[in-house]
Amino acid sequence: MFHRFSRPFHENRGPMIAKEAQRLRLDLPVLLPDAPDEADACVGRLVGDLSGREGMERVHVVPACGGEPAKLCIHYDPQVLSLARVREIAEATGARLTERFAHALWEADGLRHQRRARLVSERLRRIPGVVEAEASASGLLRIEFDREATSEQALRRALGDMRVQVRGPEPGEADRAQGREPHGRDHGHEAEGHRHEAGHGVGEHRHEEGHAHAHGGVLGENTELIFALACGALLAIGYLVSVATGAPAWLPLVLYIAAYGFGGFYTLREAIDSLRIGRFEIDTLMLVAAAGAAALGEWAEGALLLFLFSLGHSLEHYAMGRARRAIEALAELAPRTAEVRRDGEVREIPVEELAVGDTVVVRPNARIPADGFVVRGTSSVDQAPVTGESVPVDKRAVDDPDRAALRPDRLGAENRIFAGTINGSGAMEVRVTRRAADTTLARVVRMVSEAEAQKSPTQRFTDRFERVFVPAVLAFVVLLLFAWVVVDEPFRDSFYRAMAVLVAASPCALAIAIPSAVLSGVARAARGGVLVKGGGPLENLGTLGAIAFDKTGTLTEGKPRVTDVVPAPGVEERELLGTAVAVEALSDHPLAAAVVRDGRARLGGGAEPPEAQDLRSITGRGLAARIGDEAVFVGKAALFAEVEGPSLPAAVRSTVEDLEGKGRTTMVVRRGGRYLGALGLMDTPRPPAARVVARLRELGISRMIMISGDNRRVAEAVARQVGIDEAWGDLMPEDKVEAIRKLRAERKVAMVGDGVNDAPAMANATVGIAMGAAGSDVALETADVALMADDLGHLPFAVGLSRRTSRIIRQNLWLSLGMVAVLIPATLLGLQIGVAVLFHEGSTLVVVANALRLLAYRDADGRLAAHGTKVPGSGKGLSSYPA
Repeated sequence: MFHRFSRPFHENRGPMIAKEAQRLRLDLPVLLPDAPDEADACVGRLVGDLSGREGMERVHVVPACGGEPAKLCIHYDPQVLSLARVREIAEATGARLTERFAHALWEADGLRHQRRARLVSERLRRIPGVVEAEASASGLLRIEFDREATSEQALRRALGDMRVQVRGPEPGEADRAQGREPHGRDHGHEAEGHRHEAGHGVGEHRHEEGHAHAHGGVLGENTELIFALACGALLAIGYLVSVATGAPAWLPLVLYIAAYGFGGFYTLREAIDSLRIGRFEIDTLMLVAAAGAAALGEWAEGALLLFLFSLGHSLEHYAMGRARRAIEALAELAPRTAEVRRDGEVREIPVEELAVGDTVVVRPNARIPADGFVVRGTSSVDQAPVTGESVPVDKRAVDDPDRAALRPDRLGAENRIFAGTINGSGAMEVRVTRRAADTTLARVVRMVSEAEAQKSPTQRFTDRFERVFVPAVLAFVVLLLFAWVVVDEPFRDSFYRAMAVLVAASPCALAIAIPSAVLSGVARAARGGVLVKGGGPLENLGTLGAIAFDKTGTLTEGKPRVTDVVPAPGVEERELLGTAVAVEALSDHPLAAAVVRDGRARLGGGAEPPEAQDLRSITGRGLAARIGDEAVFVGKAALFAEVEGPSLPAAVRSTVEDLEGKGRTTMVVRRGGRYLGALGLMDTPRPPAARVVARLRELGISRMIMISGDNRRVAEAVARQVGIDEAWGDLMPEDKVEAIRKLRAERKVAMVGDGVNDAPAMANATVGIAMGAAGSDVALETADVALMADDLGHLPFAVGLSRRTSRIIRQNLWLSLGMVAVLIPATLLGLQIGVAVLFHEGSTLVVVANALRLLAYRDADGRLAAHGTKVPGSGKGLSSYPA
């Protein structure tokens, strides 16, 4: 898709000479098929490469908006380059970048904790050809690399050397063997293409039986815990032998050395990996302290240190695993097989083999295997696993399946079905509209997993702090080693004190404090039907000072109805309605649908409206079309001050003002040179809107504003009904963007909209929140936070959870830093290593336990978003899944 424009363009070189420049817009997904969004580094490279070419005056990106993809806009001089040549250059440059740079998003085993993930990230970045790499303790790896310098196979081998195993087969092997394309973000390119490997579809998140995270060691996932317990047992036996028996001194020593081996095994591996890249991590500090204790002959204290440290590590790993399994529980909601009707018979096949257009048979009380729409039968469906809705939604068949298949995203909630939801007592047949790897549930699981890898502002701060703090601690410890020179004490005492400070100053709790809270918060939100895309939006949502709401479809039902039909003097109602219906029938706007539906009803079955053609949308104002040889305009009163023709008559203007005073949205109709009259429409506020606004005030949102393209008086009338103090009306889309920028300059602000028409405003807010995102590609991609259900009542749950997350992050920070601040002076004053490590590891477990409390978060008003949902055959609700 491309669009060509012509407009005056002023060069900045030399004299200001106006010349006619051409402008070409190309869809970014066409040029870079696999770039996840316009922020991708490859988009920047494309812009940079094109900007330096002769004849191209300016190259920039136009963000995705209103259902349209992001576009590359090229301003060029037609005297230097032809249109065809510009397209050819852009497509060739995009193809070259697509061929050269690849993006991988993999799930991996072996990232046991955040420090390990950070280490793997560092080592990957040092591989020639790797542009960016980010690993998360949740098991996600995100890598961008230059194919000319390295390959996917080489990266997998490098990860294997780091004891990190990428799940799934080598590039495309299993999928192509079955005639399918690889799962994940592969948009039809071969293995050598520019692929975004997402790793797996929903069903593949399950661990195969016997896998059991074998990366943990020879004894399975719990090898580290078993080694820690073995260290503790050997330590205890050695201590009892030394104090309760007359055994020779070498026996407890042998037991202590064996305890060192078990307790230090994993710690030593991590320390070696850190030192290879010139980094001093917490593991290194602990090994130095344990070695120092051994050098002083304090083998028991050294073994105790390694026991508590390794035990803390393994328990931390276990606790983080609980949070990760909350995400895997979402994936488990999708069934493995589906009953599909093919060639007149019903057979059971794996969900991965379902094709778009297949008809799936859904039995009563069964989980639904695919996204689609109902073609036969009626039932009620529990959509809580995907949307968090508390009440099952009634479903019925569409009237025309073939027509519905052309635009399934435009179907109503009563027709659409999502994979992973639970059928009620009725049997249904469902037409599949998405493959298994592309269903709403699969995309939610994938996006939540990606979100876990996105660092929050606080986490980025703590990472920077640790990079400075750990070397500073080592330098301080080196100084303490020479305390005996200044203080009259034996070297042994100075050395012991230095080792104790080394233990006390290790920021173990700090390293896990933020990731554990973010992981738990994102997982809890997903279980409640709220998709939060990373730690940044999660923290920002919890610190908002203002929220701006779109009116239509957000605070109101988005289902307006025609309430008033007022013809101009000398005009019949039938002519007014017929003309309006003829033009609006060509539009897909919600107001147009209301005019067509209610207008036809008032006209009656015997009257057919005339046929209109050549529809043209006048953004933010109305519509223009033709009926026969006459130009027809339908829109706001302000429209008629901008188009040619007679001005608005006083009688029609008075009608418009009267209707707007009653809170109506108005449409004026002009055909040729005659004004036919005005229509009044009303969109009622959502039932929970007033309660939601009140709840948000209780949560501390001090300022709420409604912004609307509707008339200001209409906007104010709706605002009064829902309890919002400020209403800004008559706003064009660009005015909404400017309004958000103005608010953002004063405080953090969220923009709540439908994710399509409000995408530019949401992009400019601190946090963009989309409603009704289930099944909406644009809403899922553009928003920072997506409320999967078309239910405003989920907003307080999201804000409340985020505020709780922010509080827990602050608590964890104070606890972890406070413990270091207390233990350092305590060890300087003589606190023993054993006691220091006990408090040290205890604080680590406390911050993890504190973060895991988020998995049990319940909103104050008792919404089901906080309670979970039943899963057939499991006997437990979603909130009771292993977390």
